[in-house]
Formats: sequence, structure tokens, C-alpha cells
Amino acid sequence: MIIVYHQNEKIIDVVSMDDQKIKFDYKLTIAAGLHVLAQQFPDKKIIWCSSSVKEQLNLEEIQVLFHHNKMMLSYAPNSTNYLGSKIGYVEESPFININKKVSYPTWQMSSLVGIVHGSVLIAIKEKIKLDSDFEYYLNSVAKVCMPLGLLCYSEPKLLREVGAFKQQSASIYTLFKFVKQHYRFRWVLLLLLNLLIYEGKFPFVAFFISVFFKNRNKNGIHLDTITVQSYLKVIDKRTIDVIIPTIGRSDYLHDVLKDLAQQTHLPVTVIIVEQNPVAESKSELDYLHNEEWPFAIDHTFTHQPGACNARNIALSKIESELVFLADDDVRFNNFFVQETLEHIEKYGVKSVSINCSHSQERQAFTKIFQWGSFGSGCSIVFSESLKECEFNLGFEFGYGEDSDFGMQLRNNGVDILYLPKPQMLHLRAPVGGFRTKPDLLWKEDAIQPKPAPTVMLHKIVNETDEQVLCYKTSLFFKYYKHQKNKNPMKYLINYRKQWNQSVFWANELKNKS
Repeated sequence: MIIVYHQNEKIIDVVSMDDQKIKFDYKLTIAAGLHVLAQQFPDKKIIWCSSSVKEQLNLEEIQVLFHHNKMMLSYAPNSTNYLGSKIGYVEESPFININKKVSYPTWQMSSLVGIVHGSVLIAIKEKIKLDSDFEYYLNSVAKVCMPLGLLCYSEPKLLREVGAFKQQSASIYTLFKFVKQHYRFRWVLLLLLNLLIYEGKFPFVAFFISVFFKNRNKNGIHLDTITVQSYLKVIDKRTIDVIIPTIGRSDYLHDVLKDLAQQTHLPVTVIIVEQNPVAESKSELDYLHNEEWPFAIDHTFTHQPGACNARNIALSKIESELVFLADDDVRFNNFFVQETLEHIEKYGVKSVSINCSHSQERQAFTKIFQWGSFGSGCSIVFSESLKECEFNLGFEFGYGEDSDFGMQLRNNGVDILYLPKPQMLHLRAPVGGFRTKPDLLWKEDAIQPKPAPTVMLHKIVNETDEQVLCYKTSLFFKYYKHQKNKNPMKYLINYRKQWNQSVFWANELKNKS
């Protein structure tokens, strides 16, 4: 490892792991200095560290934290980050509201302390400008490269102790510049609009200047040549359980069980929670007992409908090291479980969501990367990672439980990787969706909530205030073209009422969950 100590935007010392000084041109900017060192030591990990926390640098722990080359870690203990909370006006992803107490996936990097492999810097050489503002440069690299497969984290264990730290803050000009260089232009406009609406500010000069900056997302950066092989031993027993909630899909479920029975790596137990709200109804799954299966089957029949409740029942029965959260209308090949476990071992992660698409869908993502969502019917997770997680019943019969569950995992220090392969086929069974019609609390309201209160519940529980307001603005424009009433003022008045109604019911669901 090579350690770069810096102070006031200047490199003041460069040493090796054994504290041997390395000859270096100290006139270079920090970003330029890192690249020179990457060329000199392409197979080394390069650490940057502010002189203010030199004594707190946790070099021993870094050996464990940085377990493969396709990573970028940094940490700043402050609740606010370099770009500030206003970045939430343009991004609704889970990478904005960072939990600083755990290892958390995010592109928001800090100059205080961090680490990247020399091969990553070589791959982006001359592709991303070496900004003199080191904070800006780090955030830019992570923002561009995270969707390309670079795994980026806020990692508190980089420091032995966490004390007070004065966080450098980006100006409004820098914020607009960053948005222009890393997002589509419409988000620059939305940032301007949100600042005007919600803060009464009109930074037109900053907006105008930002127009002249070039976007950095189309620079032809490729990280596929960087080898990934974690040296962490994350899987021990290699045992796996499967949980499947089902209702009215006996034929489809039978096919799923057949696919599981053909796996080269068989599950230990398949936990099925069958629901039928009809009071006198009985199980439709006779084949669970009439046919032989190469795994144990734990079958629960309940009259209480709802996928959230069913999955929670199933989660309480897990005994294996890992769990496959599956749907009852998916198909997969015989090597599905084996290949997924190989990816988990390769990346040293605790949770993956697998590509699950309809046969006619164009595959949107082709790289392994940190996903902003979670698939409750297409994921494999370590059982120990689920101990403090459950599906929030406030989302029952609505939307948002997947995203909320993913946030629970992240807030417990568990990242979620998206795997484009092996691929699952989602049949989208015609009897799917919400096959029972629940009595929604707001069904009799004269003003119907918009968005759905369960969507709002996820927003207010897991996102920043700016992210919620960003969603409010974008939803306003998205739904306008679908309205019969095209009078802008009438639409605005009605939209505000619907939004407030959604907030009311979301808080009711929050209090009851």
C-alpha cells in the first residue's frame, strides 16, 4: 500500500506501508499525484489521508476492508457531505441518505481518508479531468464509475476513532457544475426549479455558468479488465433455504419447485407460505405431499392474505446459512443457485438481487454493480443479515416493500449487488398481482391520495427532505399529461390536496406498522 498524506489541497508526504518515504513531486495537485503514483505502482492500493487524522488511520483494518481491487472506500464522520443536502433535489437513490455508522454504499466520497487501487486510476486516466478540488474529483470519479461496476462505500472503520472534522462544502456554483457534469440536463433545470419553489432562491448565474460544462458520463471508461476476486471467506456451510409466498398459483409454483429440484446445488428446505382469504378454503398444493422432492418442504397455510406477512412468516423459519427469496411465477436453469453462490464468493458480499425479467424485455443492465433497489422475489441473502430485518406491514397490498427492505439491509451494513447473470425468467402470471381486493383505509376519501400512501411511506422513512420534495416536483409533471383537467392552476391545487392526503395516510401507516 502507498499512503498519501495531504493538507490544504497539497500533498505533504508519501510513504509505503512500512513507513518508507517515496520520492515524489510535491508540486502536483492531490488528484494528479494519485495518478502519478498509480503509474509507478499499478498493483498497489493507494490511500489518501488528511494530516489531521494521520494518527487515527486504521491500516490494519484496511487490509480486511479492501478485499478486492474493484473498490473505492472513503469516510467523513459529518452528517453533511461535500455536496450538501441539496443534491437530494436531483437524485432519489439510496446513495444520498448515508448511514455513517455502518459500511454504506454511496458515490459520495471524502478527502478526509480513503483508498482506491492503482488499476482503477489507470483505467480512468485522461478520461476524467484531474480537478484541483480533490473533494470534487473524488465525488466525480465515484459518480461516474459506480454504475460501471466500481464498488464505492462510506466506511467508518477506515479510522480508529471518529472525532470532529470540518467538512469542506461545495458552493452553489460547484453544485450546479457537478449536476451538469454527471446528470442529464433536465436535472439541472429541476435543481433550479426546486431551489426556487422550496427555498425561494433563484441562482440563475450558477445555472447559466453550468451550461458550459461537459458531461463526464460518456468518456468511454471501461473497468471490465480489472480482476475481481475477494479474499474474504464469506460462505462457510453453503446451505441455502428458499422462501416462497404464494396465492392461487399452484401450477406456476409447481414449476418453480421442479426447477429447484434440478439444481446442481440443492436447497436444504423450501419454505412455502400459502394464502387463501376464503374462510373455509383449504390448501391447493397436494403435490407437496404426493410427489417426492430432494429437499424438505415447510408448508404454512393461512387465511391472512398479504405478501409482506407471508414473507415474514417464512423468514422466521430459516435455518440455513443463506436464503433465496423467490417468487411463485419465476423460472431458472439448473445452475442458477451454484452460479449465484460463485458470484457471492467472488465479490465477497452478503446480498445479491438477480436479473429477473420478462422474456420480451430488453436487458437494461449488463454489469454487476451496486443496485439502488432490492428484489423480494429474486434475491439471495445471508441469513445473519436478515436477523434485524422484516417486511414492513405498512406496505401490505401496496408498493414499496422491496425498496424499504433494501434500505433496512443497507442501514445494517449490507450492500446489494445486481447480477445480470444468471438470469431468471419472470412469467408475470395472469392471475398475479394483488389477487385479493383489500379494504384500503383511504378508499372512501373524496380526495384520493397521490402518490400511493405506501410509496410515500417509503419516501418519508428512507429519504431526505430534499429527495421527497424532488419526487413531489417530478411527479407533478409526470402526471400532468394524464389528467383530464389541463388547467394548470386547478391541477396544481388538486395535486397539493392529493399529496397532503398521501402524506397523512403514510404517517398513519408508519404509526401502525
